[in-house]
Amino acid sequence: MTTQISKKSFLKLLFPLLILVFAGAAWGQELIELPEYRAFPWIGSRVAVWIAAEVHLMFAAFVLGVPMFAVIVELIGVLTSQERYDKMAREFTKLLAIAMSTTAIWGGVLLFLLLTLYPRFMNYLSEVFLPTLWIYPMLFFLEAFTLYIYYYGWERMRTGKSKWFHLYLGLQLNIVGTILLLVANAWVTFMMTPGGVDMKTGALMNIWEVIDNFSWWPINIHRLIANVTFGGAIVGAYSAFKFLHSKTDEDKAHYDWMGYVGNMIAIWSFLVLPFAGYWLMRELYQYDQTMGITMMGGFLSWLWIIQAVLISSLFLASNYYLWLGMERIDGGERYQKYIKYMLSVLLLCVWVWATPHSLVVTPEEVTLMGGVHHPVIGVFGVMSAKMTAVNFMILTSAIGFMFYRRANKVATVSYALQLNLLQAGIFAGVAAYVLYLGIDGYFVEPSIRVNKYSVWQVLAVLFAILSTTVIDLFLFKNSESLGKFHWGKMPQRSQYILIFIAVSFTWLMGLMGYARSAIRQHWHVYKVMEDTSVDAFAPTLGFAANVVSVCVLIFLGLVMFIFWLGSLADHKKEDASLSPEPAQ
Repeated sequence: MTTQISKKSFLKLLFPLLILVFAGAAWGQELIELPEYRAFPWIGSRVAVWIAAEVHLMFAAFVLGVPMFAVIVELIGVLTSQERYDKMAREFTKLLAIAMSTTAIWGGVLLFLLLTLYPRFMNYLSEVFLPTLWIYPMLFFLEAFTLYIYYYGWERMRTGKSKWFHLYLGLQLNIVGTILLLVANAWVTFMMTPGGVDMKTGALMNIWEVIDNFSWWPINIHRLIANVTFGGAIVGAYSAFKFLHSKTDEDKAHYDWMGYVGNMIAIWSFLVLPFAGYWLMRELYQYDQTMGITMMGGFLSWLWIIQAVLISSLFLASNYYLWLGMERIDGGERYQKYIKYMLSVLLLCVWVWATPHSLVVTPEEVTLMGGVHHPVIGVFGVMSAKMTAVNFMILTSAIGFMFYRRANKVATVSYALQLNLLQAGIFAGVAAYVLYLGIDGYFVEPSIRVNKYSVWQVLAVLFAILSTTVIDLFLFKNSESLGKFHWGKMPQRSQYILIFIAVSFTWLMGLMGYARSAIRQHWHVYKVMEDTSVDAFAPTLGFAANVVSVCVLIFLGLVMFIFWLGSLADHKKEDASLSPEPAQ
C-alpha cells in the first residue's frame, strides 16, 4: 500500500516538472510574432492567474512551514524519549505527504496559465531568470524525493543511529524548501523592486543584482516567519477537527495537546511577524516613495483598516484560547484575575488600530467636522498611534504567555521576589518607553518617526519578550508543581477558536498578497515592463476581497478533503487492529 501511494504522488509531481522542461525548451527558441496577451473566458486572465497563484502559494506556505516545526518536535522527542512528540511529528508529516501533490498540481496550473495568457511577459522573465528556471524544478524534485523518504522511512528509522539520519533528512528537507522559497521570492520581488537590468530597455545587466533586489531579503524573512505561523495555524485547525471527532478521552487528550503546540508555534511566530512586515514596508518606502504612499495613503489605505481588524481578531482569539487553556491547568486560577485587565488593554488597542485616518463621509459631515479628519479620534488614525497600539498588543500577549508558562509552577529559588520584580519592571519600563515614543512621534519629522522611533519601539518590545523568557529559566529552576495539565478537558468552543485562527490567517495572507501585487499598479515589472492588457487597472478593495474569499474557500475546501483522507487512513488502521486473529 505504501509503495502504491508513493508512486501516485510521484507521478503527480512529474506533471509540473514536465511542463517546466517543455517550457524551457520553448523559451530557448526564437519565437516569431508571439502574442502579447490571450484572454481567459468568463473571469478574465488576471483573475484566473490570481486564483491559481494564491491557492498555490497557500499550499506552498503550508508545505514549507510545517516541516520546520515537525523536525523540531521530532528532535524534542528524541532528546526527551517521549513517544508523543514522535507521534505528533509523524502526523504533521502525513499532512505534508498529501499536500505536496496538491501544491505541485496547482503550481503546474499556474505555470500553464502564465505561459498561455501572458506569453511575452513570461518570455521576458525567462530571459532574465534563465539560470533559476533550471535550478527550481531540480530543487522541487529533490524536496519531494526527500519528503517521501522522510515520511515513508519513519518506521524503519525509529531507533539508534538511523533516527539521527532520519532527523538529518528532515533538516535537508527544510534547507531545500527554504532555498526554493528564496528562488521564488526573487521572481516576485523583481516585479516589485527591479534591479540588475536597464530600467529603459529591460536588458539584463547583472543576474545577482536581479535576484538580490531591494525587497528580496525583507520578503524572505517575512515569508519565512509567515509560513511557520501559517503552518502552525493549519495544524491547529487539523487538531481541532480531530478533537471534535474523537470518541475516546485518550484521543481528545492527544489532539488537545497537538492543537496547543500548533497554536503556540503559530502565535509565537506571529508576535514577531509585524516587525518583519514593517521592515518590508520601510524598504519599499526607501526604494520608491510613490509606492509607499500608494500603499499607505492611496487607494490601498483602507486595506490596512481591514488588516488591522483581522490581526486584532487574531490577537483576541489567541489570547482567549490561552485563557481557556488556563482552566485545564492546576494552579491556573491564580492568574485569571488579571484577564479582565489584559482584555481591556487589548480592546483599547484594537479601537486605536482600527481607527481610519480618513473617514468615508458625506459633504455635510465634512462640513460639520471641519475636514475629512475627525476632530477627536482623527489623532489615532496615524502610524505613530497604530505602531504604539500594536506594540502594546504584543506586550500584553507576551504577559499572557508568561502567566500560562508558570500556571502550575511555584518558584523555590531564594531570589524569586527579586526576579519577579525585575520582570514587572522590564514590562512596565518598556511599556512606558513605547508610549513615550508614540506620543513624541507627533512632534518630530516623519523621517525620525519612521527610521528611528518605530525601530526603537520594536527593539524595546523584543528585548522585553526575550529577557523575561530568559529570567523565567532561572526563576523556575527546580520549581514545585501545583498539579498537571489535564489534556482533553477543553470546551468545544476552544477548538472552534483554532479553526477561526486558521481561517482568519488564510484570509489575511491572501489579502496581503493582493496588496503586494497592487502597488505595481499597471506594471508587470515596476517601471520596466508595462501591463497593456485589458486587465491593467487597479481592482477595487471589494472586488479583491471577493477574489481572495474564493481562493480561501478553494484552499480550505481542499484542506478539509486532505483531513478527510487522513482520517480514512486512520480508520483503516483501527479496523485492522480490531479484526480477529486468523484461526490456527
